[in-house]
Amino acid sequence: MTMRRSMLMLALASGLALLAAPALAQSGKLANPAALTERAPPHFKAKFETSKGVFVLEVTRAWAPRGADRFFNLVKNGFYDNARFFRVISGFMVQFGINGDPGISAKWRDANIQDDPVHESNRRGTISFATAGPNTRTTQVFINFGDNSNLDGMGFSPFGKVVSGMNVVDALYAGYGEGAPQGNGPSQGRLQMEGNAYLVKDFPRMDYIKKVSIER
Repeated sequence: MTMRRSMLMLALASGLALLAAPALAQSGKLANPAALTERAPPHFKAKFETSKGVFVLEVTRAWAPRGADRFFNLVKNGFYDNARFFRVISGFMVQFGINGDPGISAKWRDANIQDDPVHESNRRGTISFATAGPNTRTTQVFINFGDNSNLDGMGFSPFGKVVSGMNVVDALYAGYGEGAPQGNGPSQGRLQMEGNAYLVKDFPRMDYIKKVSIER
């Protein structure tokens, strides 16, 4: 797959139709996106404990305030815990941010935030939200493996960067490649509908997040 096509797939990544799915037994604030609007600190760190090891992101709110606020609220309330790195394309980026519980995913499908101007470039180690077009950011994010500054003009606005453990990010399992139907990786539609059970069964080598915690 060409890099350009991968870029276009990234732009479409969070815009797949979500099929009706039964809500699983999970309660709390994650079931109500409208309640998660806390303003993020000017700077904070997010520690990712993963199946490959630990890496740390540092978020700078001034880079992309709306994105930083959304990410802060998702991390603080455990949205990314147990989530899979479902799209890993060597030399390009690693994407995650679909909750393992289909019921929670359904709640966030239309919880869009407005775009942020692009102040920082999508260079190696930076993190940005995936989109399906203008003002459609929800929960999916990606970390750049290399210099993807060509994404800047497409509106992808970095809000943080990996400050330790980039070797862990580099080591995330990439054997499944691009997602279905373009590649051999998982279907985002099925992931949204079936949750982690689908990935555990059909993509057992996929790496995952054990827990994310805020470090101020």
